[in-house]
Amino acid sequence: ERPELALAAGVLAAGIVQLVFQLPFLWRLDLLPRPRLGFRHEGVRRILKLVAPALFGSSVAQISVLLDTLIASFLLTGSISWLYYSDRLVEFPLGVFGIALATVILPRLSEHHATQSSQTFSDTLDWALKLVVVIGVPSAVGLALLAEPLLATMFLRGEFTQRDVEMAAASLRAYAPGLLGFILVKVLAPGYFARQDARTPVRVGLQSLVLGMALSGAFVLLLLWTRWAPAHAGIAAATACSALTNAALLLAGLRRNGIYRARPGWAALAWRVAVPSASMALALAVGLGVAGDWFAMSTLERIARLAAFVVGGAAIYFLACHLVGLRPSELRMKAVA
Repeated sequence: ERPELALAAGVLAAGIVQLVFQLPFLWRLDLLPRPRLGFRHEGVRRILKLVAPALFGSSVAQISVLLDTLIASFLLTGSISWLYYSDRLVEFPLGVFGIALATVILPRLSEHHATQSSQTFSDTLDWALKLVVVIGVPSAVGLALLAEPLLATMFLRGEFTQRDVEMAAASLRAYAPGLLGFILVKVLAPGYFARQDARTPVRVGLQSLVLGMALSGAFVLLLLWTRWAPAHAGIAAATACSALTNAALLLAGLRRNGIYRARPGWAALAWRVAVPSASMALALAVGLGVAGDWFAMSTLERIARLAAFVVGGAAIYFLACHLVGLRPSELRMKAVA
């Protein structure tokens, strides 16, 4: 009778399962911790001083979404839901790729900092940033172009109508450019945390948060006046701008302090990602133009066609990468391990 409670319970249960799943593997490695309080330990105190700002610095996007919800509550009924559904689709590649990459590089960066291997520290960041560009750019393009097919396939049933799909798609397209910023923040913030600098990400996060709130108000008012797009899309666009600004400021700080020094090859990488991404975008646009009305399709037909678009788009992107000379060997971490 209360499906929303079932959803909340499912999220809680999934979190518990995720935690319990790791315990046997930790036990085999003899790394299973014994719960005990030790606030007097010097290491624990140092971690406690770092953890709060670290959590804030890496969670600016989530805080921004929370504030977006507050602003959306003053708009059309349904705006909060439209933003929520579109944000979930952005969070998927962020969670699968961005957080996984951040988890991989943080211990490596900490090790390089502890051994004073500044060049290897910089090279590890450079590798991670290049990988973000190679994966993040086509992901953002795909989300923007496949916004309606994705939402229609996943949610078009019951009380979720065609209008809801169109409205959520508007905010998803506005969120999409920010995906690169969201992932970059997850990768750049460990560059500070590994050096036990939690203040800079917090300061930069606050600046980006304030900018995002200001832009949200400005974009919403602009769209209410011009009607170029639904007003809630302005909130999503402001969040994307905030994420990109956050990433840019974090990167600028690392470069300014000599912590990160870009390795050669960025100019070549830029066009070797731009050309395949444009090729994929063109192919998807042509395909969507002849695919027919997604709202008139059955659920199975939508699933089949969406799968074809996703697999086909990925195949075109990686084939184009191969044709322009971008090889997987160039993105392996062995060069900086």
